[in-house]
Amino acid sequence: MALHPQAKAFLAGVEASGAPPLHELTPDEARAATGMITELIGAGPEVATVGDFTIATTAGDVAARRYVPEEAAATILWIHGGGWVICDLETHDAVCRLLAASSGCRVIAVDYRRAPEHPFPAPLEDCWDALQTVAAEGGKAPLIIAGDSAGGNMSAACALRARGREGPELALQVLVCPVVDHDMTNASYRERGSGPDLFLTAKDMEWFWNYYIPDPAARSVPDASPLRAEDLATLPPAIVITAEYDPLRDEGIAYARRLEAAGVPVTHRHHEDMFHDFFSFVNLIETGNEAVERVGGEIRELVATLSAAA
Repeated sequence: MALHPQAKAFLAGVEASGAPPLHELTPDEARAATGMITELIGAGPEVATVGDFTIATTAGDVAARRYVPEEAAATILWIHGGGWVICDLETHDAVCRLLAASSGCRVIAVDYRRAPEHPFPAPLEDCWDALQTVAAEGGKAPLIIAGDSAGGNMSAACALRARGREGPELALQVLVCPVVDHDMTNASYRERGSGPDLFLTAKDMEWFWNYYIPDPAARSVPDASPLRAEDLATLPPAIVITAEYDPLRDEGIAYARRLEAAGVPVTHRHHEDMFHDFFSFVNLIETGNEAVERVGGEIRELVATLSAAA
């Protein structure tokens, strides 16, 4: 299937801007470049209460943002993508607003430390500490972990940790175009790692990995590559979203299949006409809005079911 016209138009606009490829930039230059996309995405929907605060971690306080709709019945910890190097609370503000509005849940976005200043495992440790803090503050309300791309990587890793360390209990994990393995030789890297119609390339992923975990030999642990965990049984139910025009396509599909084979309830949606992380491009790509709203609706249904059973 051809790339969706809105996705193609966005990529054409990026090309027309003359911006150099991500992998040719320094981390600071790449971070500055995300401002252009944030401006294009624009504002998300109004949410009853939105406020910035800090979360204490073992390494110090990290910034966070809380989105609270009326009568929130559950909490979603959102871990943003950006290859562990770029993006922040602002780049994902619109998607967090839409997720809070559509799910009826409190969304807490964590602004973890980023590589290369803070390489692995620092970003993950921040997310893990944030998960425990949010769980303690949420009481018995259902807790969901969600993230896109590198945020999906750390969401999956936190779900594995929660199982192995006897909590916090998670009602659901939402993994959007997740990085779940460091292997860059599979079919989707060969087919969708370079060329037109791509938002993320193989060279970009190499750039990200080299900053996050410079030593390739250190990338195989489940905290970095969740697909390499020996056992995925008894993990929380999962929603896994993948895209055809994405070098991460095959690892996301493989993770969904391994979860299913381990007996974990999985909803997997593959978008044949989308590029990597379209989910976060709300306002620019209608399919992104639809995907967020669909996930939000499913979370709302899950929370209602859990509340009725309590």
